[in-house]
Amino acid sequence: MVASRKADHLLCPLVLLASFYSLVRLMIGLVALTGMAQNEKDAEILALRHEVAVLRRRVKRPDLFPTDRAIFAALGTNLPAGRLMFQPTTLLRWHRELVRRKWAAFQRRPRRGRPRLAEETKALIREMARENPRWGDRRIKGELLKLGIKVSASAIRMFLRAHRIPPAPRRGGPTWRQFIRAHAAAIIAIDFFTIESVFLRTIYVIVFLELGSRRLLWADCTTNPDSAWVTQQARNVAYEIEDLGLPVRFAIHDRDAKFTSGFDAVLESEGVEVIRTPFRAPRANSHCERSIGSARREFFDFVIVIGERHLRLLLDLWLDHYNRGRPHMALDLVAPDPRPTAAAGAIVRERKLFGLTTEYWHAA
Repeated sequence: MVASRKADHLLCPLVLLASFYSLVRLMIGLVALTGMAQNEKDAEILALRHEVAVLRRRVKRPDLFPTDRAIFAALGTNLPAGRLMFQPTTLLRWHRELVRRKWAAFQRRPRRGRPRLAEETKALIREMARENPRWGDRRIKGELLKLGIKVSASAIRMFLRAHRIPPAPRRGGPTWRQFIRAHAAAIIAIDFFTIESVFLRTIYVIVFLELGSRRLLWADCTTNPDSAWVTQQARNVAYEIEDLGLPVRFAIHDRDAKFTSGFDAVLESEGVEVIRTPFRAPRANSHCERSIGSARREFFDFVIVIGERHLRLLLDLWLDHYNRGRPHMALDLVAPDPRPTAAAGAIVRERKLFGLTTEYWHAA
């Protein structure tokens, strides 16, 4: 790469020298033509035409300097088509290339216009827009003027648009993340995942997760998740919510066809509002997706399921470990429903999940 750049720097003076030499030769040739007789000119033209014909047999596409192209283009305007070795379309292409290079050099000129926004000003505009959803570009401009910063409203508007911050009326409502955080204690998240049995039968598992406490409320499985089975799962979790006395107001699930109208009707009859996540947005139900991922990575990826009854046994084991023995980062490394344990004493170790993990606590 470095060698090629050095070669380009050495080639530029040679090209300029060759172009200057070509122009000098052309001028000398024009002076010499003035002293020639007409018959000598005609003979020389014939000889030159024959030389060109001979050269065309050996050279299909000669290498030309920019000066050569300029000379041929200038002479070609005074000659009929076909007299030169180049077609008119070639001359037009050369002209288009010159125009392109002109405007390419024009684009590299130093820009003049309004100065760029400072990084501190950009960060301040972004902070104002996100902390004050109802502020538009003019209000942000006024707040910046109070701080001694002069920025036009159009520059603020273009900056917000470039960072995909919608206009003020569209920033009035809370985002999906803000909604989840504000109502986590009153939301249950629902989702399906599948497990392949030893006989390669697909078994569907439905899980219900309470976002506030990260407790798995219910889980069940079937090979045929029809409307009746799914509706019964909604009844089961409704009984569980009533027994635990949970103040559930919202239920989140995706737009899977397995979530039938009967499923939603059972939850709505219990005063729970059903909210469907956007299309192709697994992050909208990220808590349940994370819970399913933990179940796979820590347990179900290491066991072979024989059938539905076997999988129900495994689900019971996983729910007990997940709710009572497994620390959760969202709960400051505390289990959703921790086992009663003494403050001090002998440490008890118990193997769980067929020996895949171990739980520890102080003996009472």
